[in-house]
Amino acid sequence: MRTFLQFLLEANWIAKATQNKGGLHRALGVPAGKKIPVKKLAAGMKRAERTGNTSLKRKINLARELKGFNK
Repeated sequence: MRTFLQFLLEANWIAKATQNKGGLHRALGVPAGKKIPVKKLAAGMKRAERTGNTSLKRKINLARELKGFNK
């Protein structure tokens, strides 16, 4: 079984982590092609923590991480 560290060290970890295109947009109710506002990400994170939805938490954390790559 791979560890999370091995997953991050692979060359194509972003491509593998973003296989469900539009999943975060659908979960937050944002139309495809529109940017997700920071407030929606924060509200989605609160909802994910309250309900225990770990997949939504992972998607939001990845979106926050990848946002910094574009700068």
